[in-house]
Amino acid sequence: MDIKEKSIRYNDLWLKEPEEHDFPAALDYLELLFEPETAAGLVTQLKQAKTIRKKAKDLFRASRLPLLPRDNIHVKENLKKVKNKKKLSPILLVRGKERLIIADGYHRLCCSYYLTEDLEVPCRLV
Repeated sequence: MDIKEKSIRYNDLWLKEPEEHDFPAALDYLELLFEPETAAGLVTQLKQAKTIRKKAKDLFRASRLPLLPRDNIHVKENLKKVKNKKKLSPILLVRGKERLIIADGYHRLCCSYYLTEDLEVPCRLV
């Protein structure tokens, strides 16, 4: 799929708010890293946080996670959504001690990076 950078418009790609199912997904992941009470508290904070924008390349650098291949089934699914003009949900992030934790939205972040690394990604950060 070829999507040219100049044809990408922020409002065409992103929902204004995270989808409700993103929060339980974030909780499931965060419970692997934190005690359940701490994880639940972080998700509560994510629900209340204001949505901000950060560049995809900076989120990757801060998270220290690898870019998944374009043919990863979930990345490919998100690229297909964009092609079909379906909007993606903002990314849910937690500041870790040494790196940024992507609590939900890793595949969406990879998708956005393939569109353009300078793309601003909506996220909630706590």
